[in-house]
Amino acid sequence: MSRKVIKSVTNLYDKKIERLAEVPDEKLPPLKNNKELKYIGRGISRIDGYDKVSGTAVFTFDKILKNMAHARILRCPHPHAKIRKIDITKAMNIKGVIDIITKDNTEKIDWYDGDTFIFDEHLRYQGDEIACVAAENEVIASMALKKIEVEYEILSHVTDKMTAVKEDAPKLYDWGNISPDANPAKYNRGDYEQGLKNADQIIEEEYNTQFVIHNPTEVHCSTVDWNGDHLTIWDSTQGIFAVRNSVAAALKIPQNKITVIKKYMGGGFGAKLEAGKYTVMAALLAKRIGRPVRITIDRKEMNLAVGNRPDSYQRLTVGVKNDGTLTALGMTMYGAMGAHRDGAGCQWPLRSLYKCPNVKVEEYHVAINTGRSRPFRAPGHVQGTFAFESIIDMAAEKIGMDPIEFRLKNYAEVEANWEIPWTTKLLKECYKQGAEAINWKSKRNKKAGEGKGPVKRGVGMASQIWWGTGGPPAYATVKLNRDGSVHVLSGTQDIGCGTYTILAQVAAEVLEIPVERITVSLGNTDEHPYGPSSGGSMTASSVTPAVYDGALQIKAKLMSGASALLGVREDNLVYSQGVIYSKDDKNKKKSIQEVVRETHEQILVATGARNARPQGVMLNSFGAQFAEVEVNLETGKVKVLKIVAAHDIGRTINRKLLENQFHGGIIQGIGYALLEERVIDHYTGKVLTTNLHNYKMPTIKDAPEIEVIIVSEGDDQISAIGAKGIGEPAIIPTAGAIANAVYNATGVRIRTLPITPDKILNQVYNIG
Repeated sequence: MSRKVIKSVTNLYDKKIERLAEVPDEKLPPLKNNKELKYIGRGISRIDGYDKVSGTAVFTFDKILKNMAHARILRCPHPHAKIRKIDITKAMNIKGVIDIITKDNTEKIDWYDGDTFIFDEHLRYQGDEIACVAAENEVIASMALKKIEVEYEILSHVTDKMTAVKEDAPKLYDWGNISPDANPAKYNRGDYEQGLKNADQIIEEEYNTQFVIHNPTEVHCSTVDWNGDHLTIWDSTQGIFAVRNSVAAALKIPQNKITVIKKYMGGGFGAKLEAGKYTVMAALLAKRIGRPVRITIDRKEMNLAVGNRPDSYQRLTVGVKNDGTLTALGMTMYGAMGAHRDGAGCQWPLRSLYKCPNVKVEEYHVAINTGRSRPFRAPGHVQGTFAFESIIDMAAEKIGMDPIEFRLKNYAEVEANWEIPWTTKLLKECYKQGAEAINWKSKRNKKAGEGKGPVKRGVGMASQIWWGTGGPPAYATVKLNRDGSVHVLSGTQDIGCGTYTILAQVAAEVLEIPVERITVSLGNTDEHPYGPSSGGSMTASSVTPAVYDGALQIKAKLMSGASALLGVREDNLVYSQGVIYSKDDKNKKKSIQEVVRETHEQILVATGARNARPQGVMLNSFGAQFAEVEVNLETGKVKVLKIVAAHDIGRTINRKLLENQFHGGIIQGIGYALLEERVIDHYTGKVLTTNLHNYKMPTIKDAPEIEVIIVSEGDDQISAIGAKGIGEPAIIPTAGAIANAVYNATGVRIRTLPITPDKILNQVYNIG
């Protein structure tokens, strides 16, 4: 990608002013070392912090419009059924009910890549959508749901993936229960069978990970309003353009007839990366009744119908020589994708973390009668890393080698799948600094489970690999006003990670003005240039280079204008702290405000773009986490005492926000390791954990001491900013590190998550 700055000439008091010069930007000049920077790398508080702590921030859930109706969805109470008949008569007779839509009075709208419709007569899970009611308020809408009469044909169900793959299992689709997109998904490298023959030791184990629910603070919700043929959607989303495009396709209207807006959001973690059926339903109702419609999904619906991290059964095989050399890695994986096709794989850590010439993978993505899987903070990597890093520890123990030494023995110097170099890889430094911070050598039990008394302590570690290095397309517009203030605009969104603040920091760094002088606007598909969805740790690494580019263009305009105004060649000018002056005569100077005013400009505008990704290299982030745990063998209770997170994530843009992201990801990882699980009664097919009382999530009381170590300074090959995302790396190795620490403390290895007291006691005392 290249930028061309258009050249224009203006006569001002007989002086020619080159507003813009034509320059390519295949490679923008990289930033300096963080120590030399004033704003980037510093722990600047969120610029939107006051709004949030004062309660003045308007989230999508808070969006209220005049004459607005409220909508609620009737959901199927059965895991598998077909609708024979729907009668909405009694519900429509309730005072305050405005309209009800069902499959009988709306057109068929394809959804989930054609697997189903917005309203489908074939209901494939508890929570599938049947009808949507618009009423004067939510109470009336909820009352109306109870009055809708539905006659069902109850079908046989299957809610366990290993049962679903059997020949006699109930089928969800004509193609069966194994996704035709991965039937199975296979990967082979080298000669796997020969690799096993070359091994001195072969370790085979089975691991199981659970379903977990995203459960962000702000539930899924939309407020929609038609103005003629133009639809405006306020949506709690991680991708405003993704919502616009999906809704436009569903309603068969041009994308320029839809505006999607999102300013503040109470979390998403991946479940909000796509448009929901509920948004389309709200739009259909709003069109029919001629009023704005607000629709919210309650907590029970959140636990049934808007997504989950898929579970996994992983059968892993490791071949290793007695000197620690890996000779073969194998995986057979079954993951439940729920009632509709989506990804459930977790092979990537096994394929890419360590050097191994012979690898074989088979993955089966299985349809079952439950809510659909969705991306969830490092999809696949969290499940895969727990199992793989557990068996790697077992292999090290088998040959009598320290786990860190074993990982160093098999350290991959080039990316194994394509045998190309990384732009940067500092995983060795992560091991070194992380081990020192946790006191690995002194705290690591040489023999697992050693120590007196019922309370045992141990330490463990796990590695991580992720992407998150960003890429085009991503744009940002930078506007410099007459008073020297700056407005940055991008069509991405802040999902709670601090995007508003880091974009301001980048603009402040380039233009050398205080962050307080910069306003950032995000989340409007009409008013802002295209920005990417906020998933995959991609936002910072995609959008900050675009802001950097836009700000450099503004600076170039200012230098060109000052050159004409001062009668000094550009190469003899210095830009410093918002003032441009001559190298030879510092009295010859112009502030950026003066340049804008004296060139008769009301505003200077430039739109920057994210540069293309480099070719012939691999872009990844790396890290290692170390956990110290305490396990009570009388109660089975596991307490995490400390987590050290040492990571290579490129340049740190804001240290305070980075710490915040790591703390959040690690605590979420503790929930995955020890607490969280969606529980299903397979006999009835019903979900038993549909609220925050019986779905156990970690609280601040579960938070251990957390130490974050960043070993990297920046990666200039990926962009001029050199930042990699941190949202996913923060959670990926946490469960694996805790599981390995539990083994080191107790001498028993838990292979099924979450690691609950009953599993500890059953293993320790051989119960059952």
